[in-house]
Amino acid sequence: MKHISEENTKPKLYKNVFPYEEIPKIKFNNIQYPMDIPNEIWITDTTFRDGQQSISNMSAEQMIKIYEMLHELDNESGIIRQTEFFLYDKKDRIAATKCIEKGYKFPEVTSWIRANKEDFNLVKSMGIKETGILMSCSDYHIFSKLGKSRQEAMKMYLDIAYSALENGIVPRCHFEDITRADFHGFVVPLAKKLMQMRKESYLNVKIRACDTLGVGISHTGVELPRSVPAIIHGLKNHAKVPSCSLEWHGHNDYYSAVTNSTTTWLYGCSSVNTTLFGIGERVGNTPLEAMLIEYAQIKETTKNMNLQVLKNIEKFFEKELHYEINPKTPFVGRDFNLTKAGIHADGLLKDEEIYNSFDTRKILGKPPLVAINSYSGISGIAYWINSYYGLEGDSKLKKGDERLITFKNKIDEEYHKGRTTNITNKEMKFLSNIYIFGNYEQKVQAI
Repeated sequence: MKHISEENTKPKLYKNVFPYEEIPKIKFNNIQYPMDIPNEIWITDTTFRDGQQSISNMSAEQMIKIYEMLHELDNESGIIRQTEFFLYDKKDRIAATKCIEKGYKFPEVTSWIRANKEDFNLVKSMGIKETGILMSCSDYHIFSKLGKSRQEAMKMYLDIAYSALENGIVPRCHFEDITRADFHGFVVPLAKKLMQMRKESYLNVKIRACDTLGVGISHTGVELPRSVPAIIHGLKNHAKVPSCSLEWHGHNDYYSAVTNSTTTWLYGCSSVNTTLFGIGERVGNTPLEAMLIEYAQIKETTKNMNLQVLKNIEKFFEKELHYEINPKTPFVGRDFNLTKAGIHADGLLKDEEIYNSFDTRKILGKPPLVAINSYSGISGIAYWINSYYGLEGDSKLKKGDERLITFKNKIDEEYHKGRTTNITNKEMKFLSNIYIFGNYEQKVQAI
């Protein structure tokens, strides 16, 4: 295999894969890499850094509150291991300092800086033990953004990493745009030099592989630079980066953030970087909550995480940050397990497991729900009442309960009149009082 060295003077832009005038191409070579799941995998968070760039700025107090909820969510499990902060604004520095002062083991507070020594002085002054350092590694960035040669860029990156190690700070090297980079010509040589520093300093040196434009491909048999399995396998086996020093940061431009992130775990990467609700640059990052569920499936445990805290974080984002979460967002959207189909409602009434793959009520604090409309049928009405009022055992309504017929007739009446919207919870409570619980003194002609 012909390797292009880091001294290459002409940019390698893979125009056969990224022609720009067309949608990117997937090139196959049919090479299969062995799966290699690390004994320990975990999640890191960049809500306060990458995530905050995409929404209204958080106040220091809001950041501190979210940090506290991340700690409650992790619940000393160590699954949400770190979170990173910008250090440029006074507000961000105050928030980071206050979070450090809380003394939580998880998530650990880390920072992010550009590859220059002025930024590094901020990290030193705050006593932060680990910092991310931007190390753009594709020729798109090295030649066009930085205006440097590969050799000049590599020297700059290694100098700042060395400065961090000299001061006892762990450098987390962000290999920006790795999925468009010359892997064997620049990525591996840079990673090898960093691993040599790791060996000589007796301090950890981390590499965060950044799929900056979300063009990574999780399929097996795909050529570099887009192959996620090849990138992780190559960093481990060609550059000798241990799993514990390897992290993935993915964007969702091609709907692949979660799949690609999970793939990195499967092929030997210990850490996946995320944001709450996937907020972040352009279409966003890998959602933290998605990777908690992926972790649970791969490792067959949630340890002692308190996943019901996700509800509190969701409410905080919507109320305090005015961030609207799509109601159908898996696991966190208010309607993610809401059904409108009568046949599904009938299944839920008979046995929740028919249309609910795990106990969302117990684990997430979100019971499966039924929206009541012209398609819901008697089963949907019965299920709504049982679920809303927590009816169990003999109190639970059955499909054959005659009281439900009058209830359904009243709802059908509304749709015969031309109604198109769902029956609201408030209306359902009112009708339940009349037709199920016998409060006939509350009778009113209209719903």
